[in-house]
Formats: sequence, structure tokens, C-alpha cells
Amino acid sequence: MKRMLFQTVMHSQQRYDTVGDYQEAHGFISFTVSDMNNWKYEALVSVHELVEKILVNARGIADKSIDDFDMDFEQNRDPGDESEPGDSRQAPYFAEHQFATMVEKMLAVELGVDWDH
Repeated sequence: MKRMLFQTVMHSQQRYDTVGDYQEAHGFISFTVSDMNNWKYEALVSVHELVEKILVNARGIADKSIDDFDMDFEQNRDPGDESEPGDSRQAPYFAEHQFATMVEKMLAVELGVDWDH
């Protein structure tokens, strides 16, 4: 298993407009989560990103295809569209993102976090 690093960063430090991201380089996986001034929210995003990454690796989905899709989605986002790139059925990691969201929602219940908030 590769080494993993989880970091909370200012949102402006993300590679694009996202609250959670991962990259592989130099033998480890780096996870960055936007600072939301709430450790529970940050933990939920971290778990989501970890689960998603495990699944995309297991299924051979390249990070580059995910990055390319996400960045294109964000650049071409329709005004008022607040959906996540991974919720698009065209996303190369749609199923993996959906599963990670289910895990995140279950953990939110256990942490007493109102998902709709």
C-alpha cells in the first residue's frame, strides 16, 4: 500500500474548485480537503475521497481521466449548476463516486451531521 497524506488546505489552494482532491506522486497519495472550519465536514470529505480512490484504483480508472473530466466539467459548468462532476453519468468514476457518497452519508448520520446543511 502506498503512503497516504491527508491535508486540510485553504479552498483557494485546491487545484480547481473542489472541496476534496487526490493525486499520486513520488510513491504516495496526497489527499487535500478544503478547510471548512468543521472537523466533521473535513473528515467526511476525507473518507469520501479515500473510498473513491480505493475503488478507482481497484477498477483501473486513471487519475488523469478523472482530473481531465473534473477540470473540463468545472470550466464548462452551466450558470447556477451546483452539482459535483462525479454526479454526472459521463464521469469516468460515476459509480465509484456514488458509492463513496453513500459511505459519506452513512458516516454523517453517525457523526450527527445534517447532510442537507
